[in-house]
Amino acid sequence: MNTAPSSDVLPDTIGTPTLEQVAELAGVSRSTASRAINGGLRVSPEAQASVDAAVAELGYTPNRAARSLVTKRTDSIALVVPEPDERVLSDPFFAGTLNGLSSSLADSDIQVVLVIARPGESDRTLRYLRNGHVDGAVVVSHHRADDLDSELLASRVPNVFVGRPLTAAEGAVNFVDTDNVAGGRLATTALIERGCRRIATIAGPQDMSAGIDRLLGFRAALADAGMSDDAVLHGDFTIASGAAAARELLERHPDVDGVFVASDLMATGVLGVLSELGKDVPGDIAVVGYDNIGVAASTSPPLTTVVQPVAAMARAAGARLLAQLQGVPTPDEPLIFAPELVRRASA
Repeated sequence: MNTAPSSDVLPDTIGTPTLEQVAELAGVSRSTASRAINGGLRVSPEAQASVDAAVAELGYTPNRAARSLVTKRTDSIALVVPEPDERVLSDPFFAGTLNGLSSSLADSDIQVVLVIARPGESDRTLRYLRNGHVDGAVVVSHHRADDLDSELLASRVPNVFVGRPLTAAEGAVNFVDTDNVAGGRLATTALIERGCRRIATIAGPQDMSAGIDRLLGFRAALADAGMSDDAVLHGDFTIASGAAAARELLERHPDVDGVFVASDLMATGVLGVLSELGKDVPGDIAVVGYDNIGVAASTSPPLTTVVQPVAAMARAAGARLLAQLQGVPTPDEPLIFAPELVRRASA
């Protein structure tokens, strides 16, 4: 009796094609078919070709849950954002990051899972990452207290940071960033060259490398020019914090004629307060922001700002993480983008 599989019968089988049907049509065992579908480990070229042909003929789609048991892979990575929900959903920086990361995965089957690590919940986030729900993580907007860099390093979960980590040993964590010290210097120098003589800054949070480094650049530029750097207030990279800091700044330093604001969202808040108080920009007070996100071109007046290539940074982080997952050697040194100044009407 002839027991050879018949391609005239199997493709017409009612229902979703199964792995058993693929194996029968290909003339191999179920385990060989599974290995061929999930990466070709210990499968001969002939058997691989037979399984590939059977998959195509039957229209078989692998069961991802079953596949993950074999490969120990989930085909997903986490974008981890240690910020409150409302911040993640309203700040265009995070939209740009998600867009850039997604584009880096366009030629793969890997999906992005957004993980909002709310303040005080880093332990829960780390449990999620360690328990195999994702294959790796890209972390953005990292704060010192999160301690995610050191914890991820200890966990061996593949990861890349967007922004310089603060607590892990130098060189231990893979990251992508902009040269924020140079960016802060560039923004402040633009104000000096404009002729401003009493320059202030509304700096970012000092528990984040971007906030620390942009303030260092501000101080360095003023030191080079022999000017005072005492007019410093802080915000949290939101519009509301920029507005609040602007009011306090003008009360404490009414002679200010130039302000470097460490994010475009904070600068938006600053411009609103200056308009409300009847201050002409840039006639009375010149303003330079940081990020060059979409809002910078639509403020009144349009904002002079330093470019932070958010999407390009996220794409680079995604490419580095993919290389780790594929076992491809990646550079130990960080990838640092050079800042650029975009001149508009505010300075």
